[in-house]
Amino acid sequence: MNLPAPAPAPKHHVLSVLVENRSGVLARVAGLFARRGYNIYSLAVAPTDDERFSRITVVVDVETAPLEQIVKQLNKLINVIKISELDPRDSVERELMLATVKALPDTRHQVIELVELFDGRVLDVGHDEMTVSLDDHPGRLDDLEELLRPLGIIDLQRTGRVALPKLEHAG
Repeated sequence: MNLPAPAPAPKHHVLSVLVENRSGVLARVAGLFARRGYNIYSLAVAPTDDERFSRITVVVDVETAPLEQIVKQLNKLINVIKISELDPRDSVERELMLATVKALPDTRHQVIELVELFDGRVLDVGHDEMTVSLDDHPGRLDDLEELLRPLGIIDLQRTGRVALPKLEHAG
């Protein structure tokens, strides 16, 4: 009997940090990471459904950041309400990518087909380039980026990862 291979260990810690929605809080959180030499791989912040709070989703490299130490240091910050580690296997993650790509008349169809294959969108079309978007799991953005690269990426911006725990399902 063949058992499925264990899921690979995550290369990053994904932390969801609920903080007071006040000026300077993000700077204090980012400063903590900088002072400790922890590399921030991705950072996204926005208010929650309750305007008194913001959620910071921070992705840190496991190599540079011992999780227990990060959590201890974050808990010392007065504006931090709650910290949760989100295991990628037990959470829903999304990121947005915008990319401007070379799209000469003879290659334009390739760009369109690739973007449609990933359920992305063409947002703008110029004479020799197109701007496309994809919001999906970060790994899917990596895949599309890799496939667009040979066609010629002119400009690229990614928002950083946002994540919430997966819901429990009945049954």
